[in-house]
Amino acid sequence: VAPQGQLLAKSWSSLFEGSASATPRGPIYSFNGRNVLTDPLWPRRLAWHGSTPRGSHARRRDCQGWRSSGPGEGLATPLGEGRLLAGHRHNCSEA
Repeated sequence: VAPQGQLLAKSWSSLFEGSASATPRGPIYSFNGRNVLTDPLWPRRLAWHGSTPRGSHARRRDCQGWRSSGPGEGLATPLGEGRLLAGHRHNCSEA
């Protein structure tokens, strides 16, 4: 439950195991106060995490040390998918 009383998920495990309750129902704000689910600045609406589906570090898939002059892949999940750590490969240069 968020400080404002809004339910974010039915349980901690539902965020990672694909429960329908893990699909965002309300706004998710960036550090600069933009709602990433509706703001055009966030066209892809991905949660970048660099983790395996079990939550461990996915080596070479976290964009750590990536530079714009080189290739790289990281793991990210669409926010509406319902499985936060279901990693899909994305180029590290994607916004």
